[in-house]
Amino acid sequence: MRPDFVREVVEDVREGRIEDACALVAELHPADRADLIELAGPEDRPAIITALGSLIDADVYAEMNEHVRELVIEEMEPEDAAGLASEMDTDDAVAILEDLDEEDQQAILERMEPDDRAAVEEALSYPEETAGRIMQRDLIAVPEHWNVGQVIDYLRAGDELTCDFWEIFVVGPQHHPVGTTKLSTLLRTQRTVPITEIMQEEQTLIPVELDQEEVALKFQKYALISAAVVDDSGRLVGMITVDDVVHIIQEEAGEDTLLLSGAGEGDINEPVREAYSGRVRWLIANLGTALLATFVIAQFEDTIARLAILAALMPIVAALGGNAGTQALAVTVRALATNQLTGSNRWRAIRREGLVALLNGVTIALVLGVGVAIFLDPMIGAVIAVAILFNILVAGLAGVLVPVVLDRFGADPAVASSVFVTTVTDTMGFLAFLGLASAVLL
Repeated sequence: MRPDFVREVVEDVREGRIEDACALVAELHPADRADLIELAGPEDRPAIITALGSLIDADVYAEMNEHVRELVIEEMEPEDAAGLASEMDTDDAVAILEDLDEEDQQAILERMEPDDRAAVEEALSYPEETAGRIMQRDLIAVPEHWNVGQVIDYLRAGDELTCDFWEIFVVGPQHHPVGTTKLSTLLRTQRTVPITEIMQEEQTLIPVELDQEEVALKFQKYALISAAVVDDSGRLVGMITVDDVVHIIQEEAGEDTLLLSGAGEGDINEPVREAYSGRVRWLIANLGTALLATFVIAQFEDTIARLAILAALMPIVAALGGNAGTQALAVTVRALATNQLTGSNRWRAIRREGLVALLNGVTIALVLGVGVAIFLDPMIGAVIAVAILFNILVAGLAGVLVPVVLDRFGADPAVASSVFVTTVTDTMGFLAFLGLASAVLL
């Protein structure tokens, strides 16, 4: 999506050269067409979508940024949006409808075909970011008493069957999954062989209310291409495929990074009001931590007045402590997100981060302390060395303990950890440095 290409398509549409615009876009992948719509200005999007007509199909909407897609869908007539949702896989249709206002959502659902509507409404009944929301209902399931020939005949005769699948689920009488078989295995087996002889009994079953992050971890851990989703009674209700999981991994990884920075969703297409409300509350929280650090500094006003050089050195103590805390925090949040850090190795991880912080603290303390001693004063060098060592050790422990404690109590460790860690490193750093200076130098 080079700027000149996007500009050429937009100009063709503006000047009524519809055939030229369609010729430029026709060979693009649906994901690239979605990028084209996103990169065009909001004022040009409706005209481009109308001009390109059938080239902007359900596959394109499925690939579109959710904020852009929501704006486009809201401008559609309910009948058109219902037709679009009916052409999509259930998980894509749910992704389109779940962000709309309830009124718009109902208007579209009422115009969908009964079967499609029932499937989407069932998916919307599950909590957000769970397997039930992202699973597909279109799958291939066959009874366990069939043989290979019957399965192949069923696949060839079923005009209503999905065309996109990699494995076949074998189910028992109560529609409970009892095994799976790959298409390659099926096609290389004689017709008379029972399907149970070639199926793989061991399979990873995904509970319908399992968090999507846990789903992604299962796919990664067991190298899955697709997996069956089961309800509370163990019945097969859908499947999740690896292409859906790739989106989840990208979404969760970006989400944790943005939450650590307090940047909200961090999407450049996010409306200004939503971006503002998502960021300002964390800036206010940071303001509170800054005021707390200021209060600590104010308690040593006489010390700073008598030794003005301390004011120049204070930012070093805070900055190094903050960086050390951020390093430990990033490692810990990632470990929690990927299940590398659990209750079984929690204390080992805490000891490890404490040791790393201690080694870092000793190294930085020696370098900084010697430098200050040579160029300023040996006693001040000793004070700042001890303060830096203490603050980096505290920061490292805070960086691992804060997210672990939040996770232990069911809170998202990526959301509020940075605020707590910043508070600890700033206040403890200033307290250690100025307290030591008051005790030793005055």
